[in-house]
Amino acid sequence: MFSSFAFYLQAMNQTQATTHQDPPCFKLVIVGDGGTGKTTFVKRHLTGEFEKRYEPTIGVEVHPLDFFTNYGKIRFNCWDTAGQEKFGGLRDGYYIHGQCAIIMFDVTARLTYKNVPTWHRDLCRVCDNIPIVLCGNKVDVKNRQVKAKQVTFHRKKNLQYYEISAKSNYNFEKPFLYLARKLAGNVDLRFVESPALAPPEVQIDMAAQAQHESELEKAAAQPLPDEDDEIFD
Repeated sequence: MFSSFAFYLQAMNQTQATTHQDPPCFKLVIVGDGGTGKTTFVKRHLTGEFEKRYEPTIGVEVHPLDFFTNYGKIRFNCWDTAGQEKFGGLRDGYYIHGQCAIIMFDVTARLTYKNVPTWHRDLCRVCDNIPIVLCGNKVDVKNRQVKAKQVTFHRKKNLQYYEISAKSNYNFEKPFLYLARKLAGNVDLRFVESPALAPPEVQIDMAAQAQHESELEKAAAQPLPDEDDEIFD
């Protein structure tokens, strides 16, 4: 998005250091069915919970989440639906000027994955050619309904996919790092400080998750099914 983003980011942060201005900010829209854990995920970042603001005309909460990179600080203004998706989609005002996005589903609820294409379509209708990450949340839950090998939508649409657990902080930073690198056009960008996260509420079975990740890698080498619905037959 910026051909020399690294230099831009450094210059902005130098300016910030001398004038106390805010760091470079990017609008990040988070979509997905209600109950998939979008709000919980955002609120793990403690500074975002502390500084959140409400946009009543659109019905969203905006959480500014700061990350420190090797090129300086970057801020994602995370737009959280505040439950508005339960009333039949989201208004265009939620998406307008979105610069990056996360689509979230719940690996314990098949319908939330089946609805991912709808969220992707609505997102792309308003936001053209922005970096998008697909996240399968709640991988800490043992009764998983959407198996790792069944997650194929990201391959069809050339999206990045991460398995996450909001309540255990598992892979919390990965979607943000991926989006920062895509916005920067720089794979060398990295986080130099861990974000301030709330203490884990649950523990994740790392052995079981390693097996899921292995299934993901194996599935990536297999041909794509014609329709995602077939994987649940």
